[in-house]
Amino acid sequence: MAEQYHPTGRTAAEIAASIEAGVRDGALASGASLPPVRGLAADLGVSPATVAAAYRSLRQRGVVETAGRHGTRVRPRPPVVGDRAARRLPVPPGAWDLSSGGPDGRLLPDLSGPLSRLAARPGPAGSYPEAGTVPELADLARQRLAADGVPLTGADLIITGGALDGIERLLTAHLNAGDRVAVEDPGWANLLDLVAALGLVAVPLPMDNHGPTGPGLQRALAAGARAVIVTTRAHNPTGVAVTQDRAAELRPLLANHPEVLLVEDDHAAELAGVPLHPLAGAAPRWAFVRSTSKPYGPDLRLAVVAGDAATVGRVAGRIRAGAGWVSTVLQRLVVELWRDPDVAQLIAGAEQTYRRRREALCRALTEHGLAGHGDTGINVWAPVTDETRTVTALREAGYAVAPGALFRQAAGPGIRITVSSLPEAQIPALARAVAAAEERTVGRGHSV
Repeated sequence: MAEQYHPTGRTAAEIAASIEAGVRDGALASGASLPPVRGLAADLGVSPATVAAAYRSLRQRGVVETAGRHGTRVRPRPPVVGDRAARRLPVPPGAWDLSSGGPDGRLLPDLSGPLSRLAARPGPAGSYPEAGTVPELADLARQRLAADGVPLTGADLIITGGALDGIERLLTAHLNAGDRVAVEDPGWANLLDLVAALGLVAVPLPMDNHGPTGPGLQRALAAGARAVIVTTRAHNPTGVAVTQDRAAELRPLLANHPEVLLVEDDHAAELAGVPLHPLAGAAPRWAFVRSTSKPYGPDLRLAVVAGDAATVGRVAGRIRAGAGWVSTVLQRLVVELWRDPDVAQLIAGAEQTYRRRREALCRALTEHGLAGHGDTGINVWAPVTDETRTVTALREAGYAVAPGALFRQAAGPGIRITVSSLPEAQIPALARAVAAAEERTVGRGHSV
């Protein structure tokens, strides 16, 4: 913990508020250790039980986490936003930003045409009595999901404000604070943060090159997971897609736990570039989430959520009681994009471009004796010996990548390289820089 910052307070609420203020203001950085319970209690003149209650409150809200023998520390990305705490690590001037996890803006559709067509239509944008899911969007969504093999017989459909919004609504509609959720390891950093912020407990779901492993799923279910979240394709950060054989292995395991909610995330959709092998329907309670942000633009905060009637009904009820609906203007814009053959052709070209960049980077890493994983999507995952040293060395070499600590629970160290804006001509130099960083790390006494 920063030496200049000392928590204050006489009650658990006051101590928790003081620590949260330190996180919000940046005085307590991500990963900063908090004082031992008894030490802080002695400093503040309160009982250890009071400090323990403050720490427990912060853990339940995802601000801090227990770090085993290292005590309690601030989470990598706590759900507390301030001017300094919310900032990403700045990219050095002139460096390639390969850490964002976002698509290449140059490969996104131009929205001016679809927006002009919407604006040319007479009448108001919508009204309260008519608001809700746009029928044309629902019809097109059903067609597209059915074409990919998502079972829709008896299923309902709802629109949410993006994939994470849909997942959050699914979890809060079914689970309570303290419930366990099986989350891929390594997995999506935003999802890990969300699970912590909801007061849920993440259970590692180990991954290999074919998706979540069968034994890993069995262990997570045996550990009491009440929900399982699986990324079907373009897994972030590893680029893995669930194969047909792996789906066949996982489906009966899920069927044996009818009380478990299955959430399937297909965020890349048209950019995945590989067939979908859905798990949807393997459990009585299931939801399949497909968003539009990666193929069509990060600002298109919309996702289609299909699932069993009870699950979708709960989400629809929560939306109706709160936000009410996702903008019908946004929904109609997605309809325009889905119907435009030129947009479809553009996205197909983007998928091919991302594929070339992933494959070229994985080959280049292999040539240097390193592993690179990235079958689909816009990211490549490279296992390394010491990710902190590697990230630092790459920044010095002009490349900003994401440290694996953002994505890992029990998995080994690695780095995530977003290839969306990586020129192919730059790939050999990047691979050499990763190899040099690894050689330097091993040379300092680490063993592979």
